Amino acid sequence: MVNPWVALEPGADPAQRAGAIRRAHDAFTTGQAEAPGSDGRPGPPGSSVRSVVADSWRRSARARVSPDGTAPVELSDDDLDAYRAEHPLARVMPLFRDLMGTFAMDGEHLLAVCDAQGRLLWVEGHTAARRRADRMNFVPGAAWSESAVGTNAPGTAVAVDRPVQVFAAEHFNRTVHTWTCAAAPVHDPHSGRLLGAVDITGGNRLAHPHSLAFVQAVARAAESQLALLGPPPAGSRTASPAVELRALGLDEAALTAGGRTLRLSRRHSELVVLLACHPEGMTGDELLVALYEDEHTTPVTLRAELSRLRRALGDGLLRSRPYRLTAPVTADFDTVLRHLTAGSPAAAVAAYRGPLLPSSRAPAVLRLRDRVDGQLRAALLARRDPELLSTWTGNPWGAEDLEAWAALAAVLPQGSPRAPLVLQRVRELDAEQSGFPVR
Repeated sequence: MVNPWVALEPGADPAQRAGAIRRAHDAFTTGQAEAPGSDGRPGPPGSSVRSVVADSWRRSARARVSPDGTAPVELSDDDLDAYRAEHPLARVMPLFRDLMGTFAMDGEHLLAVCDAQGRLLWVEGHTAARRRADRMNFVPGAAWSESAVGTNAPGTAVAVDRPVQVFAAEHFNRTVHTWTCAAAPVHDPHSGRLLGAVDITGGNRLAHPHSLAFVQAVARAAESQLALLGPPPAGSRTASPAVELRALGLDEAALTAGGRTLRLSRRHSELVVLLACHPEGMTGDELLVALYEDEHTTPVTLRAELSRLRRALGDGLLRSRPYRLTAPVTADFDTVLRHLTAGSPAAAVAAYRGPLLPSSRAPAVLRLRDRVDGQLRAALLARRDPELLSTWTGNPWGAEDLEAWAALAAVLPQGSPRAPLVLQRVRELDAEQSGFPVR
């Protein structure tokens, strides 16, 4: 296939291809076979699953996405209206409607726009198509990231930061198997920051290279329009300077905003990490559960911490109802996860500086720390790259990792001068960690 991001070559039989992919999907989701992909793993005969789809299926499975699940609705009513009004892509919605509205209506398709987290902000188009989409929660405010519903064009486009087309059973979720969609990411022309993606969703008639080229052209037009419009008006959320958050390997996170760097207290570090993970905001009750092991901690304690954090941050960076940060956050742990999602473990290793807030015992921070470390470690073990494994085992967080040392010993070339030292370390760790077999 000339373009791996296109679902069907011109002249291909959609029904025949859909059937082959469906068989591969069933085999993969029931554990009968691995998805074939760029790493050369074999798949079911005749499956012809594209590497971009196979990689996405594996990411979906690692995120424990159910192939029969339903997209959760994260924003609704006033919260959704407020979030959309402040989002940078609101400025180019008229352009999207001009370029795609008639095409969507005439073809019985849908125009959809999501944010950088894969959350749908607008879903417009043919009435019958919208009714069908409603039944699978393809609606404004719903989470359509890969980690929520698996492989799909808008979610995968923001995950890999590439235009992509997804056809029929290439979707991880079975309820989407009758749909075809094509999406392209949209970036801030001034900072290069990913803003979200524009998507066209409909039936098999979209399974053609033209639909992917179309959304790519629309995305580029939107970026050009944003460049012509210039920076957002002063005082708007979209004009807020980006906040940089460093929390990997640090007990006290460092936050940089407005030209100054602030060292946060341990509790404030936990709060900012959680709010950075939830740009839509969190209620007081949600923060209580996420932060405190002691279920008897009162809301008064939390409100006092938030009041102190608001004073420390200054410049209106923290708002309430729900509690949220008013500027986009670039977090080092999120950078690692994005590199892994894009299939770039080398970049992820380069960005990793140690466990997230290593001294924190906050339940939600513990889960996020385990997620970052677990996904990075799994990617390294799967890639079996001797240099990446050497980097991991050569740092404090990998020095006691017997499985990583054993994997390194297995992939070192014969005669490597490092081999004896690595094998000795495997024997030492095996002796120390009795009961853990050397692999």
